[in-house]
Amino acid sequence: MSNKITSEIKFLVELDENRVPEKLSWTAQDGGIEAEEAKAMLLSIWDSNARETLRIDLWTKDMPVDEMKQFFHQTLVAMTDTFQRATGDEKMAATMKDFCDYFAEKLELKG
Repeated sequence: MSNKITSEIKFLVELDENRVPEKLSWTAQDGGIEAEEAKAMLLSIWDSNARETLRIDLWTKDMPVDEMKQFFHQTLVAMTDTFQRATGDEKMAATMKDFCDYFAEKLELKG
């Protein structure tokens, strides 16, 4: 009989009177993260029964637009890497990488 191990990741969202996020923080004790502040988060969860993606997209009202653009670019690059590892589809991963390069160029992000 195997012992199951669980790990917990917590997100804390502080809202203003209009329910707009003012502060985000997260904790992942197994990763050594304790109440680490963040300005934005994108969380995608696959619902296998409904065969659809559930999402939580949050950012604080003081998240600078230039940082949001960089955040999106880095997220797209990470998704490309994950897609390649998860599917082994080198051709589509290369196409996605080309889009990430195009995205960065159009937003004039320095790499």
